[in-house]
Amino acid sequence: MSTDRRASDTAAAEPGEAGHEAPGAEPTAAAPGGPTAEPAPTGPGAAADDGPAPEPTTAPDTPAAESAAGPEAADAGSTDADGAQTVDAEAAGADGPDTAGPEGAGTADADGADDAETVDAEAAGVEEAEPDAAVGPAEGGRAAEAAPEAPALCVGGAYLAAQRIERERIARRKAERQAPVEAGAKLSGTAADLLAAVRAVESGAERAAVSFDEAPAAPRRPAAAPPPRPRTPAHAPPPEPALAPAPPAAALDAVRAVLARGGAPEALCGPAASALGEDAAERLAEDPWLLLSLPAVNPAQADGFARALLGSQAGPGDERRTAALVGWLLAVAGSKGHTALEAPVLWSALAQYAVPDPAGALEQAVGEGAVLVFHEPLGGPAEGGAGAAGPAPDAHDAGDPPEESEQRPVRVLVGLEGAAMAEESLADGLARLANAFDARADWEEAAGAAPNPSAAALIRAVAGHGLVTHTGGETARAEPLALAATAREQGLRVCLAAHAPAEGSVTTAGLLSGTEGPGRDADGQFALDLLVVLDAPQLDVETAAALVESVPDGARLVLSGDPGVLGSAGAGRVFADVLAARVCPQVVSRTPDPGPLGELVSGVGIGELNQVEAPGKEIVIVPVKDAGEAVHRCVQLVAESVPRAFGIPADSVQVVTPGHAGSAGTRALNAALKERLNPGPGRFGGFDPGDRVVHVPAPGRALPARVVSADAQGLHLDRAGARVVVPKELVEAQVRHGWAVTAHQAVGARWPAVVVVLPGDAAQALSRDWVYTAFGRAERHLSVVHGVDQALPHAVAEVPPKPRTTRLTGLLAALGAAAREQPEQPG
Repeated sequence: MSTDRRASDTAAAEPGEAGHEAPGAEPTAAAPGGPTAEPAPTGPGAAADDGPAPEPTTAPDTPAAESAAGPEAADAGSTDADGAQTVDAEAAGADGPDTAGPEGAGTADADGADDAETVDAEAAGVEEAEPDAAVGPAEGGRAAEAAPEAPALCVGGAYLAAQRIERERIARRKAERQAPVEAGAKLSGTAADLLAAVRAVESGAERAAVSFDEAPAAPRRPAAAPPPRPRTPAHAPPPEPALAPAPPAAALDAVRAVLARGGAPEALCGPAASALGEDAAERLAEDPWLLLSLPAVNPAQADGFARALLGSQAGPGDERRTAALVGWLLAVAGSKGHTALEAPVLWSALAQYAVPDPAGALEQAVGEGAVLVFHEPLGGPAEGGAGAAGPAPDAHDAGDPPEESEQRPVRVLVGLEGAAMAEESLADGLARLANAFDARADWEEAAGAAPNPSAAALIRAVAGHGLVTHTGGETARAEPLALAATAREQGLRVCLAAHAPAEGSVTTAGLLSGTEGPGRDADGQFALDLLVVLDAPQLDVETAAALVESVPDGARLVLSGDPGVLGSAGAGRVFADVLAARVCPQVVSRTPDPGPLGELVSGVGIGELNQVEAPGKEIVIVPVKDAGEAVHRCVQLVAESVPRAFGIPADSVQVVTPGHAGSAGTRALNAALKERLNPGPGRFGGFDPGDRVVHVPAPGRALPARVVSADAQGLHLDRAGARVVVPKELVEAQVRHGWAVTAHQAVGARWPAVVVVLPGDAAQALSRDWVYTAFGRAERHLSVVHGVDQALPHAVAEVPPKPRTTRLTGLLAALGAAAREQPEQPG
C-alpha cells in the first residue's frame, strides 16, 4: 500500500555526553552573540527527520480509510497556530492541533498546529499519516492530524455567530458592487480559456513563487455556530462555546453502517453526520470522497474508503474524486495562510494525486461554482514575489479574462468563495474608510503634548484620515494608548482591541461577539468613532473583514502592530498587505525597545543576531547537548534559578518552545514542569487543581488560566479572575497544560521572564519571525536553552517568514487607483 509517510513528532535529538549541571547551578550570563554570551554550544542536537516525500496514491490496497486516532497524531505544526490553522512548523509559524487519544479520533488539540509533517512543494499539501494513528486495517499508515469532531469544532459560539451575521452583511454589500464575482458563469465547457490565461503567465513575466511545500493536517471546517448569547458586561469574559445538537440516532446508525462497509473507523461517525447533514449516509454511499471533507481524513484514506465501496469504479479520474481534491487542496492552502493558489501550482498538486487531467478537473470545479478564478496582471509596482498581489486584479470567471491580460502577462489565481468574499469585502471596507472620510480635525495642540514624537505623528495622522497604520515594537504600544486618550479628550467614542487580553483594551473576539466593547447600533455597526486594533498582524481576512464592515462611515480605524512577529493563524496577511498597498498614512514608530532585550530583539528583526552586553543578566544562554538535558535545565531555570536570581516567581516565568511534540516539545516540558511545580495524579482528565493551563475557546485564541476544580459540568478554570467552565466533552480539545507554550500561543502577551527552549530537533522549525516573537515575549529576563548549534543564527539571517499568496494588496491598489481617477465633486 502506498501511503503518505513522514517521521514527524518523534524526531529525537542525538544524545549528548554528560553536560547536566548540578541542580543548584546558576545559568551563565550572556552578553555577546545574539543569544550567545558563551561560545555557541557544540552539542550535536539532531534535526528533525522529515522522512521521504509522500507518494501520491489513487487507491490504497486496503479498503479501510485511515483516520487520526493516536494521542500523538500529528500537530500540524507550523510551530504554532494555537488552535487555528493547521500549518507546518516552517509554513507560517502556526501551531498545530494535537489529536485526541485513541478513543477520540477526529478531536484536535487545543492549540492548533505545531508539530506538522512537511511535504515537498510538488505534493502540495499531502498529509502524512501518523504511525500510531492508523485506522482500520491500513498497513502502517499514519493518519493525518486529527481535527475536532463537530461538537468540538463549535467553539467560540457567540464569536462565530457574530461573524456569520457579518458575512451575510458582507454578501449584501458585495452584491451592490458593479462587477460581482461570477464563478464559472460564462464557461464554454472546456478548459481553453483557463489554459490561455495560464499560457500568458508561462510565456510572459516570471511567475511569483508560491510557498505550498509543507502540508498541514486536513484543515478544520467550522460547523454552524449556535445563536449568539445575550450581551454581558464589558469586563466579563467572552461566552464559552456551546455544543452543537447531536445528530439523530437513526442518522448516526446509518452513517456508521456505511463507514463499516468502507472499513472506516467508527470514530468518524459523529463528524460525518454533523458535517454532511441528515442524509449523510446516502451522500457518502453515493460519493465516498465526501469523506475528504472531514478534518481527520486525507486523500489516501478517502481513496481507500471509495475503493471499498465502489470497487473498480473508484478510478483516479472520477469527477467526484477530483472535485473533492480541488476543494481539499485549497482548504489546506488556506490553513497555511494562503487565500488563493496559482493555477499551475494547483495543477501540479492534482497531478501528484494521479489526476489524469488536472486542467479539466480545475475547470469542472470552476464551472460548478466550487472555486473562483481571478486574473492578476503581472509586473506592477505592487508585486513583490510570493504572497504579493498584482496592482489591479479583477475577479472573472475562467472564460472571461480581462482585456488587460491581452496587453501583458497575468497570473491566474484560484480560491474558495469564502476567502475571496472576505478579501474583497475587506478591501472595499478599507477603501471606504480611507477615501470617504471627511471628519478632519485639528488636534495639533494635543499632538504637541504627546509623550514622544512618534505618538505626536500618530495623533496628527489620525486627526485627518479615516485609515492609518502604525508599526513599532513592544514599547511603541504606548503610542496608540496616547492616541486613544487624546481622542477621548476630543469627545470621541474610542475602543482599543487586542489579540490577547490586555489592560485597557478588549479582545477582538469579544468585540465581534458583542460581549466586550461598545456594542452595536441599530444598523449592526460598532457604536464608536475610533477603533484602534492592536496586534494587527494577527488578523486573518475573515476576522478583519468582520471588523472593518462593522466600523461605521465617518469613523476612524487604526491598525497597529509589530510586523516582525509571527503572522495570523488564519488565512491572509492583512497587516502586511495593507502596508504594501500604501493606501493610507503609515506611522513608523521611532521608539526603540529599551535595554539589552530590546537591542537583541531589534537586531533579530533585521536579520542580525548581535552581541549584546547584559550586565544584569537580562539575557542568559544555557548550552545543552541533547533534549533530555534541555528539559532538565528548563525545569531548573523555572523552579530555581530565575526565582532565586531575579526574584521572579515561577508562576511568572513562561517557557516557549517551537512545537508540541518531540523530546523537548510542550508535552514533554509541561509533564516535567507539572511534576516539579504541581505534582498530582491528573484525575480530572489529566489536570489537577492548581495546574497552569492554556484555554483555547476558539481557533487562534490561547488564553492563560489555572485549574480550580472539576465536576459533572466540566473543568472549572480561573481565567484572569473570571470563572470559566469548560464542558467535559471539550476539555481534551480546548485545554492543555500551559507552563510551556508555543510562540503562536504567546503572541500578544509578555511575561517578566521567559525561557526559550531550542532542542536540537527544533532546528528545522526556526525562522526569523519565530525567534523574534519568542525572544520578544520577555520583559525583564530571557534565558535561552540552546541546543541547535548554528541553526539559530542561520534562521535569523537566512530564514524569513514563509510567504503567503493573497490578493488584498492588489485589490486595495486597484480601488485606490479608481478613487484617484474619479472627478472631484463640486463643493
